[in-house]
Amino acid sequence: MYNGIINIYKEKGFTSFDVVAKLRGILHQRKIGHTGTLDPEAEGVLPVCLGNGTGLCALLTDRDKEYEAVMRLGITTDTQDMTGTVLREHPVAVSEGELQRAIQSFVGAYDQIPPMYSALKQNGQKLYELARRGIVVDRPARRVTIHEIQVLRVALPLVTMRVRCSKGTYIRTLCEDIGNVLGCGGCMESLLRTSVAQFTLENAYRLRDVEQAAADGRLDDLIAGADTLFPDYRKVRPADAAAERGLANGNRLSATQLGIAAEWVCMPEYQFVRVYGTDGRFMAVYGLEPDCASGSMYKPVKMFLPE
Repeated sequence: MYNGIINIYKEKGFTSFDVVAKLRGILHQRKIGHTGTLDPEAEGVLPVCLGNGTGLCALLTDRDKEYEAVMRLGITTDTQDMTGTVLREHPVAVSEGELQRAIQSFVGAYDQIPPMYSALKQNGQKLYELARRGIVVDRPARRVTIHEIQVLRVALPLVTMRVRCSKGTYIRTLCEDIGNVLGCGGCMESLLRTSVAQFTLENAYRLRDVEQAAADGRLDDLIAGADTLFPDYRKVRPADAAAERGLANGNRLSATQLGIAAEWVCMPEYQFVRVYGTDGRFMAVYGLEPDCASGSMYKPVKMFLPE
């Protein structure tokens, strides 16, 4: 079984589930999970977790993301992108200053109402299933954070933006919200996800690349270890056989058992550590229990035991 993370470039026309299904066929294993849905017409970075790396799915979903989006002003649709039915059209007569002020007003935290055409559930039903039946329900706003918006190109009615944002942000909705502030409406023309955490377009593989690597026996070259997500955590190993057995069982371990000197324990870089077995395999992330002066005990935060 393959364990770790493979950074896939999701192409247009594929759902995130399609990518997982195709990888299951290529890798011949079931334990695979993606790290955040991309719409079928969107493309770009989609880290996929394999084997014991599936424990990272929620963690990667929570990480900040970056997108390059093209917003079309003057058109409002039911899906908030150009795949939907046009609801309203308005002339676009805005100055560059008005455009910049409207866009930058969304930087920071704001309450965003999720779109009806989304996979979120309400009362056990996916919103997009209700929307396809013509049912619109009230959705509570969710607090999201836009860290940065950089305007790359303006060729009205099209505006290309780079957006760095928190989890849960719908870029489609952001485009519509900006259009509403400008008074002309707006929707998303296209979307490219350029990064999730340290996974970027530059190190993403298309499904055909993965198929070729499988045929050539090179799949391991494409898979990043789960430990690559924790580069700032110090690397430690069990001090003896008893500590190694405790690690394998997911037990609490003392700083001494992890080979951590007493004077290092309260240092910030030792609050969380990457724990490896004596054979060099990454096994777990451990975190220091709150009172580091009382016993200096570490507890498992996430285990990555061999499958």
